Amino acid sequence: MKIDKRLKYSLIYTIIFILILWFVKFYEYSLSISLVEYGVLPLKARGLLGIVLSPLIHGDFKHLISNSVPLIVLLTALFYFYKDNAWLIFFVIYFSVGILVWLIGRDAYHIGASGVVYGLVSFHFFTGIFSKRKEFVAISLIIVFMYGSLIWGIIPLTTDSNVSWEGHLMGFIIGIILALIYYRTIIIPPEEDEEELEHAFENFYDYYVNSTYDNISIKYEKEN
Repeated sequence: MKIDKRLKYSLIYTIIFILILWFVKFYEYSLSISLVEYGVLPLKARGLLGIVLSPLIHGDFKHLISNSVPLIVLLTALFYFYKDNAWLIFFVIYFSVGILVWLIGRDAYHIGASGVVYGLVSFHFFTGIFSKRKEFVAISLIIVFMYGSLIWGIIPLTTDSNVSWEGHLMGFIIGIILALIYYRTIIIPPEEDEEELEHAFENFYDYYVNSTYDNISIKYEKEN
């Protein structure tokens, strides 16, 4: 029951954040306005507000959906497996991306939660690699399988000029740094917690991987 309760709260925190993103987009849509000017504008005083607001603002619904889908998995995994430091890790990624983009980004407005997505992907992946624990290496492999193509988003030559590759790259780097800092204290639990860790991984895997596969199979059977 303890594991199920943690999964429930992990989902609640994740859903609240994603609902905020969608509320902001619907607010723009309902009033036919754009909040892009509240994004990060590098080296400009008015762009400082974007450090706080830019991850909440998206160019269109396609942009919002492309960030919302991975955030469901990545944030839930963060709150579920790294409960003692999850909020600290989340806010470090959230604000550090904005600060670094403000310092080194192109002279344009930078918006969207993509930097947070890249930070979380990088953090989960490298934490699994650094820890050398089979449970989290498995999570890392799942992340590579699901989001491996995101690597191209940090290379300027392969990225649309309207996409903030700087935010992607900063998020990716911050994720590596956080993984180096936290993988020992978060991933390697006391010996008495080994069984709980295994159950936690099984629950998370069953909830996201198996249920997703079953839903796709059922849909395929109905369509055929």
